[in-house]
Amino acid sequence: MNLRHLLPLLLLIANLTVNAAEEPDTAAPKLKAAPTGRLLMDAGVFTSNQSKDFRPGVDVPDIGVGVIASYGPWTARIDIGYTFGKVALKDVYVQKQLTPQSYLRIGNFVHQFGLQAMTGSAMKISMEEPTPNEALGYMRLLGVMYNWQKGPLYASASLHAETKAMVLRANELHDAGYGAITRLVWRPLYSGENIVQAGISGAISGAQYDEDPALSHHVYNVNANFPTRIDLVSAVDATVTDARLMAKFTPELLLMRGPLALESQYYWLQVSRRNHLEPYRAYGAYGLLRWLAVGGDYKYSMVNAAPVCPGGKSLELVAGYNYACLTSERAGIYGGRISDASLTANWYINKFMIWRLRAAYTYRWDRTSAPDTHLGSLQTRLQFIF
Repeated sequence: MNLRHLLPLLLLIANLTVNAAEEPDTAAPKLKAAPTGRLLMDAGVFTSNQSKDFRPGVDVPDIGVGVIASYGPWTARIDIGYTFGKVALKDVYVQKQLTPQSYLRIGNFVHQFGLQAMTGSAMKISMEEPTPNEALGYMRLLGVMYNWQKGPLYASASLHAETKAMVLRANELHDAGYGAITRLVWRPLYSGENIVQAGISGAISGAQYDEDPALSHHVYNVNANFPTRIDLVSAVDATVTDARLMAKFTPELLLMRGPLALESQYYWLQVSRRNHLEPYRAYGAYGLLRWLAVGGDYKYSMVNAAPVCPGGKSLELVAGYNYACLTSERAGIYGGRISDASLTANWYINKFMIWRLRAAYTYRWDRTSAPDTHLGSLQTRLQFIF
């Protein structure tokens, strides 16, 4: 597919929005619909001992269009992205508000697995998401999620199908894999802009689909790229054969006081294996120290148990560090280790536009058949989101 295939969708969104606006005012719930969209434009320069892999350049890593509609307690969203010549479905779900404190969502979306799951790839405050979250967190999954929150307590629970369920039919998947995820949060302090929040998320699932019938649902893969979308370069990658069951968890911490905030997660993953093989284990962590230098104090969303995106004309400075280890010596799998230190400035120009500037140093080592790599990067992004 290419960009011209998005034209029918744009016409549909416009038609829905106009029809919703023209609906007569009655006592019954009214259909409300609005278009959504995003445009990301990147530029960057790099210095590396593997200079053939990292070239300075400019790119448009993501274009998205969609529609969000509501009717009484019901909400539906369709989001389609265009990235490097490929069109793909992103968020596609229906949600019902059950009570003021709870809702049920079904479709294809990012299920809650820690703080990082609450922001899309375009809204990462460090411009690119922490490597351990890319490798050990979750992308969008087809499934159902229940969410509840009241006072200091917050909880979500999900059931989902494996990643390939959105692109392959059931008879192509053969023995489709399934899993479950939960996120539990405790907020001992949530007064005004002062927040103390601790939580933990856990997940379990079976092995994954593979094109090779001999490996399908007997293999599990974890991987992440270097933190740039201008050059697509694999950083860490581990393929676990004879896989039986995957289990992982991530404790989280969020502290907010006025214009300062600290957020962090630790990740741990284990894949049990058949034929008496040693289990595979991977782990990682990140920390982000945030300062709203211009724009007042941070705000907090009780519904998402996460900070709210700063408003227009705000300047945010972020210092971050993350580390991921996909090497499991006892299992004999050397997927690599990576560390990344970064400084990011986010200028929220208005409610629709954000400018980001990111300087970082990244180091990858201990990966089979891949050289140790040092990477210095300076990247910028102008994005438009509505």
